[in-house]
Amino acid sequence: MWYLFLGRAAGGVERTLGQRPARQTPTIARGTPLKSAAIGPIAIHLPAYVETIEQLRQEFPKWDTDLIYEKTGVRERHIAAPDELASDLGVAAAEKLFGECGVDRGSIDFLLFCTQTPDFPLPTTSCLMQHRLKLPATCGALDFNLGCSGFVYGAMLAAGLIQGGMAKRVLLVTAETYSKYIDPADRSLRTIFGDGAAATVIDAVDSPSLSAFACGTDGSGADLLMLTRTGCRPPGKGLSPSKRHRWPSDLYMDGPALVFFTLERIPALIDDVLKRGGKSREDVRIFIMHQATRMLLEQLRSHMKVDEKRMPMVLEQCGNTVSSTIPIVIDVLRRDGSLRPGMLTMLVGFGVGLSWSGCLWTETWDGKRHILP
Repeated sequence: MWYLFLGRAAGGVERTLGQRPARQTPTIARGTPLKSAAIGPIAIHLPAYVETIEQLRQEFPKWDTDLIYEKTGVRERHIAAPDELASDLGVAAAEKLFGECGVDRGSIDFLLFCTQTPDFPLPTTSCLMQHRLKLPATCGALDFNLGCSGFVYGAMLAAGLIQGGMAKRVLLVTAETYSKYIDPADRSLRTIFGDGAAATVIDAVDSPSLSAFACGTDGSGADLLMLTRTGCRPPGKGLSPSKRHRWPSDLYMDGPALVFFTLERIPALIDDVLKRGGKSREDVRIFIMHQATRMLLEQLRSHMKVDEKRMPMVLEQCGNTVSSTIPIVIDVLRRDGSLRPGMLTMLVGFGVGLSWSGCLWTETWDGKRHILP
C-alpha cells in the first residue's frame, strides 16, 4: 500500500539567550535577482490505527456503506490515538523527512505549521515542534490556522520568505486530527475525514518553479464548516451552523453548500492562476486538487472536461486529511512515476473559511536533488 512508504537545565536557556549563534539568517543583496521557491522532498505520516468502511458497516448495520463509498471514495481512514496530537503526527513526518530523505535539520531556516487542531491556544505549537525536532535556535517558527487551502497558502508563505531573503530552506508541516471533533455516530463526517501529516521541504532555487499564486476569502461562509465549541467568545455569542445541526459532533459541515461554493469559485480560481502565469489549461499536465470527496472531484473533472489522469484522486486509503491531501497526492504521483521533473502542474486548495488558493508548480525534484532547466 502506498502509505507504507510512508527536562532542560535553566542554565541552558540562559546560555542560549546570552550567546549569538554563528549561523546567520540568509539575506539577498540589493540588486540580486530574487530566488524562486521549489518543492523538495516530502514525507507522509499517518496514524497506526486504520478504520475501514467494513468496520463501519458492522458497527452501524443501517448505514448504506455502499452508497457512502460511492459518494466519498473513502474505503479506510487513519485515526489518531486519544493521546496522539497533530504535533505528534507532524514531528513524526518531519523525522521521517530527516531520516529517510537525508534532509539536514540544521539547514532549516523557518518552520511553518498549518493546523486547526493545535496542542494549545498558546504557546505556539510550532515553537514546541522546533524544540522537539532540535531545529536551530536561528530558525523562525509560526503556526497558521487554515484547513483545506492550507498547503498552497503555506507554499505561498514559504515562497515569500525565500524571495524576501529570510530563508533558503523552509519546512512546511501540515497536520490535522479532525477525528477528535467528530462524534462516532456522525455518518456525514466520520466517513470522510482521516488524520495525518505531511512534512515538505521548500527550497530556494534559481529557476521559476512555484509561481502565479492566487487566493481568495469569503468569511460570510464561515458557518458552512465550523467548530461549534467556542474559543474565547462567550457561549451563545459566536457563530451558529448555517442549518440544523443534525449530528452531535463538535465539527459541523454543510456539505451541499460547500459543493456549490467549490463549483462556483474553483473554476474561476483556476482561470485566474492561468492568467497570472500566462498559461492555458492545455499547458497544465496535472491538476493536483484538495481531496475533498470523490463526488466533488468528479464534478470538478466534468466541469473542467479533464480526465482522471490530469486530475488524480488519492483518498481511498486515507480519506480527506484536510491540509495534507495535496502533499499526499504529490508523494503518490512521484512514487508511481506520474510526476517527473519538468512537468507543469497546478495546486488547488479550498474549504473552511471560506478560503481558496492555487498556484502553478513545475516539478524539479528527482528524488535526490532539484533538476532545473
